[in-house]
Amino acid sequence: MSGHNKWANIKARKTVQDAKRSKMFTKLIRELTIAAREGGGDPESNPRLRTAIENAKAANMPKDKIEAAIKKGTGESSGEELFEIMYEAYAPGGVALLISVVTDNKNRTAQEIRHTLSKHGGTLAESGSVAWNFERKGLLTVPKEEVDDLEELLLLAIEAGAEDIDEETDPIEIITSPENLTSVRNALKEAGYTVNEQLTYLPKTTVKVSDEDAEKILKLLDALDEMDDVQDVYGNYDIDDEVMERLAANL
Repeated sequence: MSGHNKWANIKARKTVQDAKRSKMFTKLIRELTIAAREGGGDPESNPRLRTAIENAKAANMPKDKIEAAIKKGTGESSGEELFEIMYEAYAPGGVALLISVVTDNKNRTAQEIRHTLSKHGGTLAESGSVAWNFERKGLLTVPKEEVDDLEELLLLAIEAGAEDIDEETDPIEIITSPENLTSVRNALKEAGYTVNEQLTYLPKTTVKVSDEDAEKILKLLDALDEMDDVQDVYGNYDIDDEVMERLAANL
């Protein structure tokens, strides 16, 4: 490879990386702002903000940007008016989706969501037709390698308010109500476990999808994730891990 071509490729990769980094920062800043606006600026009493701060730090966002975003949310400084909207949709195979967006332009975002869904075989759903199948939950994970006594972990989590535990996964997943997320997190951390936490939407029922539909669904999820205004997408699809890994590698 000539030096010119090599440099051209490096610049092309860097442009993509910088674009993704910028897009990531935009999403993280908006989540910090909305989280602070909805639950206050104290992360200890606001698990959504706590998770947003941890995600921002993991992305190497500067401290001053994190603080500025939080101040916008609490009203200590001015900024663009942001709207948090939850779209309900159907993906190929009858899979239900909740699409969480934060936007400064409702009309633009609605058009983009419709276009992306239509392009990938999905459709917008009527209000309430999808949301009923999802529940707001706290999700904590603990690396399996840290757990010497599984029963001890289970008892600790349950006593702190956990609702359900999936010990078959790695990391181990612990489900709580949003209200008990902080108490379970604190109990696990005090016991010495490494804990990751988030507020999420979990489906009450799932849909097993074919390999063909799985590919369409993952392409749709990837396209939605590329949108600046989309924060998260929740679905009730059931795709085998091997199929998902194989398809995701080709996206």
